[in-house]
This record gives sequence, C-alpha cells and structure tokens, in this order.
Amino acid sequence: MKRTMVLVGALANDNRAAAGVEMALITPVFLVMMFGAVDLGNYFMDEHVVVKAVRDGARYASRRGFSDYPCGGSLGSGVTDPIKNITRTGQLASGGTPRLNIWTDPTTIVVSFRCDVSNAAYNNGIYRGAVSGIPVVKVTAQVPYRSLFRHFGITNATINLNASSEVPVMGI
Repeated sequence: MKRTMVLVGALANDNRAAAGVEMALITPVFLVMMFGAVDLGNYFMDEHVVVKAVRDGARYASRRGFSDYPCGGSLGSGVTDPIKNITRTGQLASGGTPRLNIWTDPTTIVVSFRCDVSNAAYNNGIYRGAVSGIPVVKVTAQVPYRSLFRHFGITNATINLNASSEVPVMGI
C-alpha cells in the first residue's frame, strides 16, 4: 500500500507529459478552426467572383442599344443570351469557361428590365427623344456554393451565392 502511495505521489508530481496532453486536447479544436477559416475564405472569394460577374453583365447590358429594351415589351433571347454569357464566362460566345467551375448552368442568371418614367432628371441628355421611359436593366445571379470539404461530409447545407446589379441603359 505504501509503495502504491509513493507511485501515485510520484506520478502526481510528474509533469513531463503535460505538453503532449495539452496538444492532444487542443489539436481537434485548432484543426476545425483552421479548416473553417480556409472554407470561409473560399466562400468570400467565390462570392466576390459572382458579384464582379454580375456587375460586368449589367455593364454590358447597359451599353446595348435602346431598341433592345422596348418599354412595354419583353427581352428576347438574342439580348439575354449574350448578357448571360458575359456574366457567367466573361465572353460573348456561348460555351466559354465559367468564372467558377461550379457555375455551369446559365439559368442561374436572370436578366430583366423596367422602364423608369418617374425620374424627370433623366429626361435630359442621351435620353431626350430616344425613349418613352428610361430602361433600367437588372442582372441577378444565384449560384450554389460548394464547400471545399463537402467530400468529407463536413457540410451538406445548400448555400447560394447571390448577387444583383441594376443600371440604366446608356445605349451605344
């Protein structure tokens, strides 16, 4: 009994393995934080790409002619398809490489417009006599985000990258 007490006392005062135990306790927490930070950074990078792409698409759409945006009418595929291609791939022609490898579906992009007749300040300059209202085009995208660690079963949540840009048509 005395020998057991001495052994227990010696072990209680021995702190040589304390660093190893602390490391074993902290490592899982550290790994979760590290991988979470990497995935969060990837999310923000992909979101930035989608926001920039939507701005590019809206900018291109705003430079098309006034005749492409008939007030009271609708947009044809000859107008929307190039805008979607610019937004998704950065090219006018279809079939280009998408800005994000997961962005393969052009139906994730919606191109719409409205004619603003309420703002009298716009009834000057390039708009005078050209149109009955000022066409304002809106490009919206909703792209599914895929986690870097989805193959490991870490996340199965469906998260979308959403972006929208609205600009008045300037014409060419």
